[in-house]
Amino acid sequence: MKLAVTGGKGGVGKSTVAYNLGAELDAVVVDGDLGMADLPQRHGPDLHDVLAGRATPLEAVSEDGSVALLPCGRSLAGARKADQTALVETVATVERHYGTVVIDSPAGLRADVGLALLASDACVLVTRPTRPAVADSLRARELARAVETPLARIVLNRVESQQTATDTRVRQLAATLEGPVTQIPDSAVVRRAQRSGVPVRAVDADACATAAFQTLANQVASLF
Repeated sequence: MKLAVTGGKGGVGKSTVAYNLGAELDAVVVDGDLGMADLPQRHGPDLHDVLAGRATPLEAVSEDGSVALLPCGRSLAGARKADQTALVETVATVERHYGTVVIDSPAGLRADVGLALLASDACVLVTRPTRPAVADSLRARELARAVETPLARIVLNRVESQQTATDTRVRQLAATLEGPVTQIPDSAVVRRAQRSGVPVRAVDADACATAAFQTLANQVASLF
């Protein structure tokens, strides 16, 4: 299974969802944002090296830490030397060896977002419970449709307790973006996990957010 986690503009928590979804699916997470990598760094070769032909995809996968990760470099020079079109075969190679891959796609609607979607069997669309975020997500949804990547799930992320969507609101969002919705609560546990560079379950296995990510993983896995 190859799954792209995508969204509209930055700030919706896309990378957090990708990292935690990868943890729950026992997947390799690929940091596919060539220009603004956001996932934890690891020692050794990275995605820039792979796309520039300096390393193989399997050499760049790090199994250290809580989540297997194919990290991405931070330098602009590395991004410029990368052959973005090699991403599709890179992801396919990792899938053949590990079985499941989650791609943290770039924010926005750049060309490399489309490549991450093309490399995937399906996508998860992350948004927040605000009108601007949903409007941005509509454009991301159209891009996924244009490259014929099915939508596995919509994630309504960082939902505060007073913002918990009613059934009517969830139905409206599902109809607007044309897909089923899963809510992920905002919590201090999520923020602590982010600061430590670990999935939420490594901080508190019994937290509501951990249960929500487990539910999301089960919902996605049931489609394959």
